[in-house]
Amino acid sequence: MINVQNLAKSFGTKRAVDGVTFTVERGEVLGFLGPNGAGKSTTMRMITGFIPPTGGWVKVGGFDIVSDPIPAKRLIGYLPENAPAYTDMTVQGFLKFAAEIRGLTGQAQAKAVSRVVDLCFLEPVLHQSVETLSKGFRHRTCFAQSIIHDPDVLVLDEPTDGLDPNQKHEVRQLIRRMGEKKAIIFSTHILEEVDAVCSRTIIIDRGRIVANGTPAELRQKSEWAGAVTLRVSGATGTAIAQKLASLSTVKRSTILKEEAGGVTLRVFPKSNQNGALARSIAEAAQGWQIEELHTEEGRLDEVFRSITMPDTITNTGAGQNSRRADTAQSEEKQ
Repeated sequence: MINVQNLAKSFGTKRAVDGVTFTVERGEVLGFLGPNGAGKSTTMRMITGFIPPTGGWVKVGGFDIVSDPIPAKRLIGYLPENAPAYTDMTVQGFLKFAAEIRGLTGQAQAKAVSRVVDLCFLEPVLHQSVETLSKGFRHRTCFAQSIIHDPDVLVLDEPTDGLDPNQKHEVRQLIRRMGEKKAIIFSTHILEEVDAVCSRTIIIDRGRIVANGTPAELRQKSEWAGAVTLRVSGATGTAIAQKLASLSTVKRSTILKEEAGGVTLRVFPKSNQNGALARSIAEAAQGWQIEELHTEEGRLDEVFRSITMPDTITNTGAGQNSRRADTAQSEEKQ
């Protein structure tokens, strides 16, 4: 439904988007992640035809957004950043206006307005003016206008911005349900939304795509993926760490806490070995008492930082390695 190829946008000498390529099919919810200034909103504005690209092209439903914009835009529902609206209108008036400019009249318009009022829980504020709404209700009103024509494609820029936890949950559930039949792309800064909603995720940094995959695939890029956290009694931290360093499955281990009742460690694998690390630790635990052991899935926040701030992560990691009580096999042994 959405096909983006080599998309680029320059503002003077600033290259905001640089050669972005991806597709979103019906039944997919694509999360668009990136730090501030990475090019997310600029990309979404080009996809929806609000600004023209400097290079590349976008097709929505097979229609080029630049050369054939009307049929392409008929397929799109768009929630822009900051949720703009006509503040002097009532919620009902604004939604009727949005339906009318989408070509809906009469009974079809009334049904469309009623549908989005129910979906977005707007009944309590239906006759209030938009300027009197809380930030959450205003955002929900603008979300409602984006889906009032039941579009095949949804482009949502920070759709849960300003919502309280209950409202965020409602919007995420709504996006997930709609994603079963539509092609959806939405930007977010909230990593938990990736797990809650997305079937696939793109990370963009400095105008370029730096990662593309399912949440599970992105977790595998984490240093934590496959790591084992365990609590052991019956031996000192130094003795346990030395024993672990001799195992062929272990890259390094870190003592997290050592007290009279036992030692807590995190052990990192040489590669994600589908449980081999945990098994080798259990087999090596002669004379120890393993009180707790679990394997980490990997952390999206760590992946995000390592991809978008590689220099900072490298320098921080080097500083931590020089200070912490780590026992690791040396590079010569690996």
